[in-house]
Amino acid sequence: MSILVTGSIAYDTIMVFPDRFRHHLLADQLHILNVCFLTPEMRREFGGTAGNIGYNLKLLGEEPLVMATVGEDIQPYLERFGELGIPTRLFTRVPGQFTAQAFITTDLDDNQITAFHPGAMNHSHKNHVTPELGARLAIIGPDGKEGMLQHARECAASAVPFLFDPGQGLPMFSGEEIREFLRLADYVAVNDYEGKLLEEKTGRKLEVLAREVKALVCTLGANGSLIFAAGKRHEVPCVRADAVVDPTGCGDAYRAGLLYGIARGWDWDSIGKLGAVMGALKIARRGGQNHAATRDEIERLFRGAFGYSPWRQ
Repeated sequence: MSILVTGSIAYDTIMVFPDRFRHHLLADQLHILNVCFLTPEMRREFGGTAGNIGYNLKLLGEEPLVMATVGEDIQPYLERFGELGIPTRLFTRVPGQFTAQAFITTDLDDNQITAFHPGAMNHSHKNHVTPELGARLAIIGPDGKEGMLQHARECAASAVPFLFDPGQGLPMFSGEEIREFLRLADYVAVNDYEGKLLEEKTGRKLEVLAREVKALVCTLGANGSLIFAAGKRHEVPCVRADAVVDPTGCGDAYRAGLLYGIARGWDWDSIGKLGAVMGALKIARRGGQNHAATRDEIERLFRGAFGYSPWRQ
């Protein structure tokens, strides 16, 4: 099945401050803050929700259709996806813009100070979802606000079922806009913090909101995930990882598992468990796209964790 992935393509520049921020921030002087953190360790990662989800779908053996607006500095990303065999024909390059970029400084307590430049992402409305793309399932991930609303409406108009994943973009939308997404979407995915914010913006509990879609998924980090579908509550356990190194991109890996299972018509317990397997695989490596496994290896991980294989049912 052709799975359309909309959302951000981004570069993540990650710097490590070999001390603790609290040693250098004076609580009574924050109104005149002027501080520099020396970061001798730095690395640049390929990221963005659409990039990460597309990468994980490729690991699962899919041929994802990744759609995004990118900047003039996109060439390294194009070369990477070319080597991986992930098509980039739905990337729209925006003249005079940088590709979205996050600049993250982490201290020894794992506190983070992040600056995010959306750049070309703010032009996501220049891309369009049309029947000619041949998508049979889609995800509307964090992106430019206008683009997310437009793509949701275009998916509905083209009869393409989609998963609404607002992510960190959720605060951009009003209660009415969230209700429109829920009317148009077939599935919703949030983490526990976003779930609380969704409840606050709509004035309704997740269990009630789930009645408006085929399924509502809420990830809970190390506590697994909850899936509300067809009036039932599915509690999905977390999968033990080989190592806990970096949670960056774990939610995107989980969502790739969701999309893969939905596309194949699996039961919701198995869909959530595949998401958990993908999250465990990712968390053992730094960055959103440095973990690697074949589809057969992912199946073996699933069988080892849960004692059966949904691919064989």
